[in-house]
Amino acid sequence: MNPLLDRLQPYPFERLRQLFVGITPNPALRPISLGIGEPKHPTPQFIKDALTGSLAGLAQYPPTAGDAHLRDAFRRWLQTRYGLMGVDANTQMLPVNGSREALFAFAQTVIDPTAKPIVVMPNPFYQIYEGAALLAGAQPYYAPSDPKRNFAVDWDSVPLEVWARTQLLYVCSPGNPTGAVMPLDEWQKLFALSDRHGFVIASDECYSEIYFRDEPPLSGLQAARKLGRDTFPRLMAFTSLSKRSNVPGLRSGFVAGDSALIKKFLLYRTYHGSAMSPVVQAASIAAWGDEKHVVENRNLYRQKFAQVTPLLAQVLDVQLPDAGFYLWAGVPGSDTEFARELLAQYNVTVLPGSYLAREAGGANPGAGRIRMALVADTAECLEAAQRIVQFTQSLRQKP
Repeated sequence: MNPLLDRLQPYPFERLRQLFVGITPNPALRPISLGIGEPKHPTPQFIKDALTGSLAGLAQYPPTAGDAHLRDAFRRWLQTRYGLMGVDANTQMLPVNGSREALFAFAQTVIDPTAKPIVVMPNPFYQIYEGAALLAGAQPYYAPSDPKRNFAVDWDSVPLEVWARTQLLYVCSPGNPTGAVMPLDEWQKLFALSDRHGFVIASDECYSEIYFRDEPPLSGLQAARKLGRDTFPRLMAFTSLSKRSNVPGLRSGFVAGDSALIKKFLLYRTYHGSAMSPVVQAASIAAWGDEKHVVENRNLYRQKFAQVTPLLAQVLDVQLPDAGFYLWAGVPGSDTEFARELLAQYNVTVLPGSYLAREAGGANPGAGRIRMALVADTAECLEAAQRIVQFTQSLRQKP
């Protein structure tokens, strides 16, 4: 067996299951889960129609690089969304089966395990980054987030000796779980570090289309172009249809960036057997080509967060994020005990923040916080919020 498998941490949802062993949720209340970030808004009908109308594609082996029409859909979306002209559909982008598998596989492509590599990632973070680093034979380094800046990552805290050994940097903007968005000056700082030390940047942008400010989140590719880095050196952006188009089961996204990285990643994926089904490709072309449903979906989240956030802010340390569909809230006392008792008394599931982070520098930056995924409809999220308010108020009344 691969001994590196023993280095993997239990996934947050397995830890949550263990946390709830022995808990009997209040049977008088229907269960509501805010624990898993799985989109619940309806899948647009035109995407379903494109899927079912392309079943003849099941009779074909698809190319790993994807159909030319699919890559052109990526190119047109990058042009529409970010104003990126001239991105080469043949050499600077590839389809992937959702951003999760690509974020993992990319580390296996770019890491040289013989050079004592480090992979830097935010803390708290999406656990795939850590698992990808460990199974590639690298050492994870957890860059802390700054609560004073809405949990933006404190890149300045990373020592120079760490950057010197870094081969891969994962960034997540908008962030999971915090919702923080990276501004241009932050990108400029990371590009300068990449130029100096030669590491690759993997930019996880799967929440880019759910945002609450007037200005949409900046892509790493867009930031590179603004700074004159027209060929995207050592940069790969990862995006997905799951959140944007409410199709998590489609497992469809794409990567774009440095053509040299794309070439190596295509080679890896050819051997890995990562080709996207022609049926999924057809549905993806339809989804990437339409923005109307994306605007409607974003408006649903905006209306929902506008109602739920002020309600929870009465009792918790929480504010509207820059983007994404999570609320990252400070709670009284232990985050794990808060989650256990909330389930037992009010039948609402939330994810302890400590499960989404690692102890570094003597502290776990997720401790004392919870992540709430506002993915259900507004009425259900409001009911959950009202229960959380009642539960938190009851805690304050205890001697």
